[in-house]
Parts: sequence; C-alpha cells; structure tokens
Amino acid sequence: MQAIEIIKNEEYTEQVKSPQKTKVKLIVITVLILFAMIGMFLTAFSLFYIKGNKIIPGVSIREIDVGGLTQEEAVKKIEEVLNKELKNEIILQYEGFTSSIKPEQIDFEYNINEAVKSAYQKGRENGIIENNYKIIKTCFNKIDINLTYNYNSEKLNTIIAELEPQLPTVVQQPTYYIENGNIILNPGKQGTLINKEKLNDALIEAILKKGENEKNIQIPVDVVQPSSIDVDKFHELIYVEPQNAYYTKDPFVIHPEVIGVDFDVNKVKQMLQEYQEQYIIKLKYTIPEFTKNQIGTEAFPDMLSSFSTKYHSSDKSRTTNLKIASSKINGIVLMPGEEFSYNKTLGPRTTATGYKNGKIFSNGQVVDGIGGGICQISSTLYNAVLYANLEVTERRNHQFVPSYLKAGLDATVVYGSQDFKFKNSRNYPIKIVSEVSNGIAKIEILGIKEDIEYEIKIQPIILKSNSNNIKSVTYKYRYLNGNQIDKIEISRDTYKKS
Repeated sequence: MQAIEIIKNEEYTEQVKSPQKTKVKLIVITVLILFAMIGMFLTAFSLFYIKGNKIIPGVSIREIDVGGLTQEEAVKKIEEVLNKELKNEIILQYEGFTSSIKPEQIDFEYNINEAVKSAYQKGRENGIIENNYKIIKTCFNKIDINLTYNYNSEKLNTIIAELEPQLPTVVQQPTYYIENGNIILNPGKQGTLINKEKLNDALIEAILKKGENEKNIQIPVDVVQPSSIDVDKFHELIYVEPQNAYYTKDPFVIHPEVIGVDFDVNKVKQMLQEYQEQYIIKLKYTIPEFTKNQIGTEAFPDMLSSFSTKYHSSDKSRTTNLKIASSKINGIVLMPGEEFSYNKTLGPRTTATGYKNGKIFSNGQVVDGIGGGICQISSTLYNAVLYANLEVTERRNHQFVPSYLKAGLDATVVYGSQDFKFKNSRNYPIKIVSEVSNGIAKIEILGIKEDIEYEIKIQPIILKSNSNNIKSVTYKYRYLNGNQIDKIEISRDTYKKS
C-alpha cells in the first residue's frame, strides 16, 4: 500500500509542475516574438533611412539638428543660421583706437557641403547589421559633426599689416630723407607691434563664436625697440658711383651721366654713439667729368627745327641778359619723355648772376627790371619747339605784343610764378643749340629724324583788335608728303593795346 501511495504522489507532483512549465514557455515565446517584432521594426526603420535620402535622426552639425532632413534641406538650414553670424562685425580695440573687420573681408567660409555629406553617410558606411546598430545607437546617443572652414590668410595678413601703423603706440622705425644736400636721419622710438599670430587666432575664434551679435577683441601687442641702424648697409643704400655720360650709335642711345653720392661712414658711426632725436649727415656729391650736355652735335645729326628773332645790339644791358639766358640753355640735352623748365634752367635773375636792368612788362607798364629781355629767348625757344613738333606743357603770353614776334607766338616767364615748359615727346634725345650775336637770337633743335617726320606750319590769326586789346588764335598744321594731316589749335591769347 505504501508503494502505491508513493507512485500516486509522483504523478500528482508531475501534474502540478506541468502548468508552470507551460506558462514559462509561453512567456519565452512571447518575449521572443516581441524581440522579433522589435527587430523587424528596427530593421525596417533602419532600411527606411538607409534606402531613403534623409539624414538619420540624432545627427547634428555644429549643434544644428539636421536629422530627418535631405542634404539640400540640411545645407539650407545651416546656411540660414551661419550667414547671420558671418554678417557680424568684429570690433578691434586698443587704447582708444577702434577698427573693425568682417569675415567676408578674408573670404571666410564654412565647408557646409562637406559636413552635410558626412552627416548623410552616417549609418550608410558599412554592412546592414552594423548600419542598423549605428542608426539605432545614434537615435539615443547623438552625433555632432564638426564644421571645418577656410579663409584667405594673405588677405588677413594684409589687413593686420595695414592696421599696425594706425595704433597710437606703434614703434617708430628709423627713417631718413634728403634735403639741401644732407641726410636727415631719425633713429626711431620704442613702441608696439601687433602680435600677428595671437591676433590671427583671436579673430578666427571670434568668427567661430555662436550667435553673438557683437564681438570685441583687444588687439594683442608686443613692446619692441626700433631696429638698430647698420651704418655700413645704410651707406650701401645711399652710395652712388659717379659715371660719365656716353652714347652708342647702333642703336643710337644716350646714357646720361650719373652724379656720385657719398658720406663719411666713420663720422656717422661716431655720431650715432650719442643719442639724438635727429642726425644731420652731410652728403658729398661728385659731378662726372663728362655730362650729356657735353656730347657733341655729331650725336645729333639732323636739324629738327630752327627759329630766329632780332634784337637791338645797341642796348647793351638787354643784350647781356639775352646772352646769359642763351648760354644757360645752350647745349641742353633732353632724353625722350624728359621735361624742360626755362625757370629751373636759368635760375633766379639777380645782379650776382650777371643780369642787368632792362625793360620788362609789369602791371600793365613797361619798366626797368633785372633780367629784362630774357623772355625773347623763351619766346624764340617756344617757336623752335613748335616747329620741332614737341609737346608744350606750360606757356603764357605777354601783357603786350612783343616787338620781336607776332601776337600768339610769344612765351613770357616770371621767376617763381610763370614758366615755359615743354617735353621731349620724340623717340630720340634732342639737343638745344642757342646763340645770340650780331642782332640775331637763333635757336636750333637737333636730333634724329624719325620714320614719320611731319612738316610743321604755324599760323597766328588776329581775331579782334580795338583800342583796348588784341585777341588772337594760333594754329599748328602738320603735313606729310605735301598733304595736310591735321590742324591743331595751340593757343588763344589776349593782349593789352600799348
């Protein structure tokens, strides 16, 4: 009986356990089905983004959420945010000095397309299982992609270089200038220079700051001493070896003289041992033995023009003035493009330089004055210049029509206020030959004829003549092979009636 009871107890126990096993199995099966469904959902979710054209959720660029956006939408969204920031000026300040710079001035730009492309690749780089894992993980653990940028460092360096001299405390480097045959040397003063590397970093950092309307930077500077003066190198800069003028024939070229320039190096070194706010260094000039004005007429084989006026040789003082003026311009050689100044060539008209009293026009009157008569030489030269087809750059007529020329053909000069100037507008050098003798003032312009050489005709015409004044117009005609090429109005003049 006991054995039968034991068997029955075991059957009873087995019957009791059986419902518990079933319940566990159901739970396991349910969990597995749930996981399978979740897996299928997540796989479908991942495949939706992998196969689609949108960035996966949880991705941002420079903390700007771009998840769920297409690449085009992401670019647009980021540009809207960043373009506002890039319009902001960066204010630069230093001890009362203020300036500003905009990012666009240095071509600053973010690599937005590159960052958006990188964002789009998230969850698409590897196999489907790994991509699924990446996508699901990103949904919970956000990814922020760094936004790189570019800018023009040369433009930034240029802006900084232009900024530096404007600082109120900028270092004063040694400077010099030449005046009245002396070098005026300033040794400079201690001051500041911009720390370019620090300012560069500060500017970029300010541009990268998010959402700030006003960005201020204190300009970083270093206190520096002015550069020391290397006298030997300074001498190399100033020194010029004197050279004689010379010319070559094939091709024909005149090489003007070079005036030598030098100073005492040892004396300057001794001067610099004692600090001064300014040093005056005496220059030594050496005139070459042979100048371009000494080149003979053999180098100028062609007569380009010749013009003469008459004078009264009985007027000794006036004749003296004519001869002095003539000698001053005689032999002058002008290189192509070089300008001639009558006043500069003659210099002041004083008794110390040999000029005599002569008749001059002053305030509507004929009076005695130093240098009277030299306008006849300037007027004679003016006509020679016109016939040589040279460019006149400055010329004025007299108050009265002079006795030696018709109205419209004269050129008056007054030292310090009225000059006669012209430019050698030809392709080769020219030489002025001037002579005053036997009642004739004659000026020739010598040079080399060009491939196209015009025949020149000058015609002054009286437009009006009454008891008060005379008005004239002067034309220049150019002819080539006997045919008129053009007619050029060169002046309109008004004279008082004497």
